[in-house]
Formats: sequence, structure tokens, C-alpha cells
Amino acid sequence: MQPGTRLAAVDLGSNSFRLEIARLELGQIQRMEYHKETVRQGNGLDADRRLSQDAMQRGWNCLARFGERLASFKPTQVRAVATQTMREARNREEFLVVAQQLLGFPIDVISGREEARLIYQGVTHLLPQSDEKRLVVDIGGRSTEMIIGQGYSAETMESYRIGSVAWSMRYFPDGVFSTHAFEIAEVAAKAVLDEALSIYVPGRWDAAYGSSGTVGAVADVLQQAGRVPTEGMITREGLDWLRDRLIKAQRVDAVRIEGLKDDRKPVVGGGLAVLRAVFDLLDIESMQYARGALRHGALCDLIDREGSQTDVRTSSIERLAAKFSADPAQAARVGRAAAHLLGQLLPRLKKSERLACERQLEWAARLHEIGSHISHADYHKHGAYILDNADTPGFSMHELHDLSQLVLGHRGKLRKLEARFGDTLFMQQLMALRLAVVFCHARQEPNIDDIRIAASPSPEHGFTLTFRSGWADAWPQSAHLLREEVLAWQKTPWGLKLEMAAA
Repeated sequence: MQPGTRLAAVDLGSNSFRLEIARLELGQIQRMEYHKETVRQGNGLDADRRLSQDAMQRGWNCLARFGERLASFKPTQVRAVATQTMREARNREEFLVVAQQLLGFPIDVISGREEARLIYQGVTHLLPQSDEKRLVVDIGGRSTEMIIGQGYSAETMESYRIGSVAWSMRYFPDGVFSTHAFEIAEVAAKAVLDEALSIYVPGRWDAAYGSSGTVGAVADVLQQAGRVPTEGMITREGLDWLRDRLIKAQRVDAVRIEGLKDDRKPVVGGGLAVLRAVFDLLDIESMQYARGALRHGALCDLIDREGSQTDVRTSSIERLAAKFSADPAQAARVGRAAAHLLGQLLPRLKKSERLACERQLEWAARLHEIGSHISHADYHKHGAYILDNADTPGFSMHELHDLSQLVLGHRGKLRKLEARFGDTLFMQQLMALRLAVVFCHARQEPNIDDIRIAASPSPEHGFTLTFRSGWADAWPQSAHLLREEVLAWQKTPWGLKLEMAAA
């Protein structure tokens, strides 16, 4: 990525949407602009976990404004991520379809562990370099992430469904603060976080850091009140003092605390209860506020994704393949054959789109047999299930689902992918992968140098595979499998034709 390149990250949080615009200078990310809007989408989830129309509209209005600011950016310069509220919302697709049009860029719904990984990256890149073991805690609107790491490497990552918005709605529903309400909220928070004790054992870290909304708001209040030994430091004594101030005020609308912003007041009770529970449970004496956050991690990820060697997704694929004992030699053969065929199908695609498409197909080839570790029968279904349910660093949920669909479709009937028949790029990738598996069926390098494949831009004319005279006689089993493949594609809008090359 060239020096001076502008980058942008959009964080669709449960409480606020944030836009960070930066410039890459000498390998460092320098902030240019920062915009935050309190959207409070987490408040808009009903009992059936559906976003209300008002909550969706608040989000759309904000993203329309962000989209106008990002109009001159290229797709490779922007990363937009959505967190717990979108993970929970059953009607998230209804929101995302409009949201992506307004923003002008794809929005990745990320898993809790991926959110934790990006938070850690954001925090550590804005802290001084150190060999210390770090605990990072981020209390968001509907989830809390905890990470232990060293340097830029996150070692332990977890996400818990507990946050400032959710806890404020549940335990301070009328905006009333009382000693009893705080006691109940903290006990409930500890019940959710109790399993963290087996992972985040006190003593595993040298220093504790907190990032983002709740921790930042508490740090600001304690700083203004002179209740901190050093700037940005949060202590147990400070948390006790803030709780007592809220109880004394009794109601949200009566709270008058210097440094506490109006948009934070409705959720400060829940956030404080969760933070106090974290301190007690993990036996934390003090926590330093860190200015890095999820959006900064997303910016770092944009830079890393520029190269296959730095893209964390590549190493994640390798670990997943090794974990499920996928045959690396066969995966490589299928990958090479699929790439050879796909290269003939994507001549007019933009370079960045072609590279992304090729990389995705390479990953699918690498993983297409991971289900065999469970059972050889229907192993493609097992592989798809693994990908749809794995926490895989670097990937959004929709990226993993796209991979799972390629793995699911690399063999067997095609009707199971009927919803994807209108996606031209996906169908081209799928054709390349299925044919590659056919050509590599004997688990040896296939002879496909003279084979050509072409696709029409629309399904009605389908795919045409051309091979030289005598090829079918030389490779009868492959020819038989190709005829079976023709029958499979006849049941789709695309179709596949086999033709003999002219002499």
C-alpha cells in the first residue's frame, strides 16, 4: 500500500456508529478525521431479536452521512464491520441491504472472537511497543471482549453477551439508580463472565487495559474529578466513588457529573456494573484506558490484507486445514487446476476483484476436504458446517459462509445452492472448483493444459468446455465424470456443454 493512501474504518456498534479516516504515513496510521454518532441500535432489538423500524432508520440515516463522506474512496480503502447487535438481529439482512447501498461499501458482520482480535490489534498498535503480557477489556453496548496477548499477537480471545446497553435496559430500565439495582446487575454480570475465570486466570498478564466506550467514559469522569493516580487510570476506589455518585443522584436525568457526556448517561449504569464485575472477578486493582479500539484494528487489517504473507486469513486457512487433516498435496493440485480454469473465466474483471476471487477459490480448494476428518460420507456437508460455525481469525461471517457454500457445492447435486444461481462470480468459482475436483479425482496431477472453458455473461448460455481430439480416450474416467457433471448442470439455469476442438 502506497504512502499517503487514505483509509477508512466504519464501526457499527450497538451504542454508536463511528467513522475513522486516516492516512498511511511511513508505515504508521495517522488520523485525519473522526466521526461518532450515538445510534443506540442495541436498544432497538425486541424480544424476538428483531430490529425495530426506528432503530434501522437511525442506522440508515447515520450511514448515509458516512457514505457521503466516503464517496471518493475505493473499495480497498474502506472496511466496515458490524458487531453484537447485527450478530443477534434476525432481520439483519433487511437492514444490511439498505445500509450497504447508503454507505457504498460492504459491511462485514464479524464474530465475537474476530471482534476481540481486531480490538486487540487496535489497542496494541496505539500503545508503546513492549514485551509485557497485556489483558485488554472492551465493554461495548451488547458484548464484552477480553483478550490476552503479547506484542501484536492475541493469544486468548473471547466475547461475552453482556454490555452497557443490554445491562442498562435490563437492570436500570427506568433510569433509576439504587444500591440494590447495582448489586443485582453486578451479580448477574459475574454469572455471565464466571466462565472467564478458567481462561483469564489472574496473574497471566502484566498490565490491564480497557478500550472504547464504557472504559473511556469512566476514565474521563475520574480524570475530571481528580480520582486517578495518573492520567487514564481506573482504580477500584474510583469505581466505588462513581457508583456512589450515581446512587446519590437516584435518576439518570438528575446525574450531574463533570466529564460524563449526555449521550453516555442512559447507559452508564449498565456499563459501570459490568466494569465493576470484571474488576472483582479477575482481581484487577487498576486498569489503564487505551485509545486504540475496534476501528483502529480494522484499519490495520486493511493494510495487512494487501499482501498474502501478512493477511491473517491465509494463516487461519492453513491452521484450519491442518486441524482437520486435509491432504495438502491434493488441496494444492485442486487449487492449481481451479486457478487455471478460473483464469479463463475472469478476463474482464478488475485486477483487485480478480485477485480477491482467485484467493477465495484457493482457500476453498485448500479446505474442500476438511469434512473428511469427520466422515467420508457427505464430507462436503461436514466441511460446510465447520466453516459456518468456526471462529476463524481474519474472516467476517459472510466471508466464511461464502467459503462454506463453495465447499458444500464442490460435489453432489447443485439444487442445494439454488439461492446462488444468480451470482455470476460465485457460479464461475463453483464451476472451476467442481471441474478441478473431477480432473484431480485420481489424486495425481491432471493433464488439462489443452482444455479451455468459456462462460457467457448470463446463465442462459452457460459454460462451454472444449478439449482436444483424443483426450476422452486418453482419460476415460475423467471423461465419464465430465458427462455426469453435464447432467448435474442441466438442472441449473447455467448448463455445461462439452465440445471437441477443431483439428
